[in-house]
Amino acid sequence: MRRTRAAAAAVVTASLLAAATACGGGSTGAEGGSNTAPKELTYWASNQGPDIAADQATLGPELKKFEEQTGIKVKLEVVPWADLLNRILAATASGQGPDVLNIGNTWSSSLQATGALLPWSAKNFDAIGGRSRFVESAIGSAGATGQDPAAVPLYSMSYALYYNKKMFQEAGIEKPPATWDEMVTVGQKLSKDGKWALGAEGSNLSNNIHQAFVLSRQHGAAFFDAAGKPTFDTPANVDAVKQYVDLMAKDKIIAPGNAEYDKNQSLQDFANGKTAMVLWQNAASSFKAHGMKEGDWGVAPVPVPAGGVPGPGKNTNSMVAGINMAVFKNTDNIDGALKFVKFMTSDDEQKLLNKTYGSVPPVKAAQQDSAFATEDLTVLRDTLGTSAAALPQVPEESQFETAVGTAVKELFADAAAGRPVTTESVKAKLSKAQQQMAK
Repeated sequence: MRRTRAAAAAVVTASLLAAATACGGGSTGAEGGSNTAPKELTYWASNQGPDIAADQATLGPELKKFEEQTGIKVKLEVVPWADLLNRILAATASGQGPDVLNIGNTWSSSLQATGALLPWSAKNFDAIGGRSRFVESAIGSAGATGQDPAAVPLYSMSYALYYNKKMFQEAGIEKPPATWDEMVTVGQKLSKDGKWALGAEGSNLSNNIHQAFVLSRQHGAAFFDAAGKPTFDTPANVDAVKQYVDLMAKDKIIAPGNAEYDKNQSLQDFANGKTAMVLWQNAASSFKAHGMKEGDWGVAPVPVPAGGVPGPGKNTNSMVAGINMAVFKNTDNIDGALKFVKFMTSDDEQKLLNKTYGSVPPVKAAQQDSAFATEDLTVLRDTLGTSAAALPQVPEESQFETAVGTAVKELFADAAAGRPVTTESVKAKLSKAQQQMAK
């Protein structure tokens, strides 16, 4: 997803899901949709830029271009992240939603389970140029394994390690840490004189999940078993979460105040020279907005365990982040909706929009454009292609973000207050989270 979402956007209620499943989005056929209103579309876009006005300014000319090409007028609404998921769920329950919408890719399976979204069968993919145009890791975050995807990738992102070159130089550190052991060693050299090595967003549930998921993979663990059953409190998951929180609690390389961060404050600290490193998705545009200049920061892959290099399995170093584009099954302009998705995922639009938003095109041909050959985008693109993994593609993914994300938030609060973070306390928090999933 773009940056990180507000906690409210991660809450999925059982009643809404049940209602949406029963409703099925008002499908009128095997895959849904009709063409009773062929000259118009409603599009809910997610807030990708610095504010909603910026998104309207970016998308407005492109939607006008689409109208000139097809005769179809697109009514645009840019929806804030804090409202987007609940707006979508209300629409799936009522059957009264837009024709086309953006969704965070981590929601794909949860929304797929409602039955309200158009499945992207081979036929539908063919209508937009074919599934093979897209990077496979991005498709892997568009719905449950074994089912037709619930959405199409639009903007792709991954995590990288951003580091302040000046702070590293002043500390006599020649290169960014490649392993977690190096992160702690380097971090303790940088954490002095009121400055800290690593920024975190300890109260942001989604960001907590992203970091815990990667460390879980590196410990050879998973938060759900093959049958989709939660396995939050296994020893390996406990070790993974403890390793993350220990960066504050034991290693002392994250400032205690970061336990309260949930609105990207760690990016501002980085830009202001208070923090030397941050783990983030596509952060360059934010750094520039806070006054940094190209060359002030460097970009490297997220650390992996000692002796490893970024790759699959235990050397996974990012979740597959990004925005997907979905179509409601009860659209009254199914042909127009498919044309619009084809337009937005065309090579030219992918280059323009992803360049504007600082993301990586999930369309292979568009990735080859020189605009995506910068240092940071090269790292992000390589990570997506080789060492990123999709968050669990299960219907309960959103509840998982809330339950485990809250557990990590509470553990950071303990660390900030000087309360001990032990294996037992981590296990207790994760066990509680697992019990909440069963309710």
